[in-house]
Amino acid sequence: LKGMLKDGFKTFEGVQGAVMRNIEASKAIAAMVRTSLGPNGMNKLVVNHLEKIIVSSDCATILKELEVQHPAAKMLVMACEMQESEFGDNTNFVVAFAGELLKLAEDLLKNGLHTSEIVTGYQRAYEKTLEILPTLVVKTVDNIRDTVQVKSAIKSVIATKQYGYEDLLSDLVVSACLTSLSPTVKQPKLNMDSVRIAKLRGGNLSQSSVVKGMVLLRDSEGLIKKAENVKVGVYGCGLEASATEAKGTVLLKNADELLNYNKSEERKMEELVEGIAASGVKVVICNGAISEMAMHFLDKFGLMVLKVQSKFDLRRICGALGATAVVRLGPCTPEEMGECSLVEVREVGGRKVTVFDQLLDEDTSVATIVVRASTENLMNDVERALDDGINSVRTLCIDGRLLPGAGAVELELSKQLKLFADEDQGLDQYAIRKFAEALDVVPRTLAENSGADPTNIMHSLHQAHKEAGTATMGFDITECKPLDALQHEIFDLYATKANALRLAMDAALTVLRVDQIVMSKPAGGPKPKSGGPMDD
Repeated sequence: LKGMLKDGFKTFEGVQGAVMRNIEASKAIAAMVRTSLGPNGMNKLVVNHLEKIIVSSDCATILKELEVQHPAAKMLVMACEMQESEFGDNTNFVVAFAGELLKLAEDLLKNGLHTSEIVTGYQRAYEKTLEILPTLVVKTVDNIRDTVQVKSAIKSVIATKQYGYEDLLSDLVVSACLTSLSPTVKQPKLNMDSVRIAKLRGGNLSQSSVVKGMVLLRDSEGLIKKAENVKVGVYGCGLEASATEAKGTVLLKNADELLNYNKSEERKMEELVEGIAASGVKVVICNGAISEMAMHFLDKFGLMVLKVQSKFDLRRICGALGATAVVRLGPCTPEEMGECSLVEVREVGGRKVTVFDQLLDEDTSVATIVVRASTENLMNDVERALDDGINSVRTLCIDGRLLPGAGAVELELSKQLKLFADEDQGLDQYAIRKFAEALDVVPRTLAENSGADPTNIMHSLHQAHKEAGTATMGFDITECKPLDALQHEIFDLYATKANALRLAMDAALTVLRVDQIVMSKPAGGPKPKSGGPMDD
């Protein structure tokens, strides 16, 4: 190999060199994020390469900011990112479960099992898990517009991130999501872009609210700050006299021509603004610059003006008002105009914001959750919790099945897989049993993070699952004893859980199947010497 590859390469091979190294790296990353699992999970404080401080217990956020270098640990990070982008929740479960599978695979390798036997056993156990999982469904959200059903389904998702505020935040999420759902479709789908989050520092979390429409974090441009039941014109260009492409010289013959030189431009601008005002529009939103002359006439005709820099925000405003963005200056046609119940500038926590509020849900396809909190870090963490809640509502629109939460699903799967392993005669039974043991990582970690003795708790939880009809028994994080997850309305989403199991399984098997690592010499010249001042 040395004669074949370029100088500076590194290679690791064999069970000790490659497999064990990979397992060690995966175990390390799983052990790090596992303490953040569940409502009592601890926060991590990460200072990233830009010296930005992130305080969060959200696994995907932590791993994204860490910039993991080890190739095997990167596999787990990728699985975690995939779960975050598809379902937004259960990211910690993916990493913790994959890490536990690899940790137990290490024991099997030390006992003399071959990697291929472990892989086959894990695959069989996973297939059996997919057979058992649908039988553990305890409830189905059949009407996505039923506030009570949806709230009970997503409450535990938010509780894992913001324990104690789950009632308040789940109310905000459900209200915003139901506003943005299409009122005519029987099985609506939620567009994530339709639920916006506006963060305003100051006040406290209980002052957060939902606006049926948009909230722009900027003041209006002119003198008028409030308009009710108005027609709105949206322009995808600036309100100014456009400069000509060709260069020209103006020849002025006398003093009158000099005096009248600017008058024609003023007249043209006045006609333009008068035409807009005559069409019934009372609020003008534009995407470009507004000249002083245009501003003067807009104020003269009593029009409220807003400047929106972002093309995406302009598109969302069109959705919130039912308008079409026009790229020509002049009056809008009635079809192109939007309507709004209330447009006003409010001062929130010393910052001026413009609110587009609609009275009826069917008037808008966009809803905004206004988050109030005392610090930037807290607001960012609440935003992540709300994001997970919105993602869960999107998942419920596709698959409304719910599983018992609080570790109940994992305990029941573990019990049934151990029985399945007992029936097996071959070497696979050892790997299947280890897969079942790996599932215990969730209730055990919940117990550890709640300050309970994990050994005693796991014993009492396994005892609670012995009798028939106890499949919904989970762990009570406040009393530190078994509880019925169905009775206390603690749920996991079926689609989220199934996908998390798949990703964790795929990541673990990919790492296990690697028996050799070859790393080329990194590109780039030598690193600059750090130290004293530069030479003159």
